[in-house]
Amino acid sequence: MKPVYKRILLKISGEVLAGEKEAGFDFEKITEICTVIKECADMGVQIGLVVGGGNIWRGRSGGNMNRTRADQMGMLGTVINALAVQDTLISLGAKAEVMNAWDIQRVGRSFNKFDADRLLNEGYIVLFSCGTGNPFFSTDSGAALRAAELDADIYFKATNVDGVYDSDPRKNPDAKKYDEITFDEILEKRLNVMDNTAAALALNSHMPMLVFNLNSPENIKKAVLGENIGTVVKY
Repeated sequence: MKPVYKRILLKISGEVLAGEKEAGFDFEKITEICTVIKECADMGVQIGLVVGGGNIWRGRSGGNMNRTRADQMGMLGTVINALAVQDTLISLGAKAEVMNAWDIQRVGRSFNKFDADRLLNEGYIVLFSCGTGNPFFSTDSGAALRAAELDADIYFKATNVDGVYDSDPRKNPDAKKYDEITFDEILEKRLNVMDNTAAALALNSHMPMLVFNLNSPENIKKAVLGENIGTVVKY
């Protein structure tokens, strides 16, 4: 089978990097995920990758901290995660580059749409860190922004559930899974898929999204090949 997408933006949570741990890194799990990502790149798929920072820090967990400072700590966490994933990809023989929304000298490159586009065309897996570079925005918003800037064919949101439901399937055994849904419906029904800013950005950018489960990293390849997994979110 051949990939149905030429360029994707893949968003994975920071928590998945911790594996069964509550925080930190499980490099066996990271290697498992990166192996599949490299396989997709070897098939000719151009891959932009955004990793959250939840295994290190979540801004909303900062208690009485100033929100801006707490979010800045979270953005720095995504840089650490990007470097960990980059190192694993390179050890597997892939070409990988980190681009930061902040200017962080000697730690990756500063994000530039045109440099990122060139690297993707040259076969690099490009990891985007620091979200949008601003507080009050999630890494989901950062991923939607990069997907739009780079004219990705689709935004893959790999998460811990196997699609979009009308309620939390971990709490409601009768929750209904959608095979297809629109961003308008997500916003109207206030479904907990992504924050409203990210959904609105994807909608306004005419960027389709696929939500699927990352418990099996092979789902990344299945998604690239167009297999029927997860939930398709249309604009």
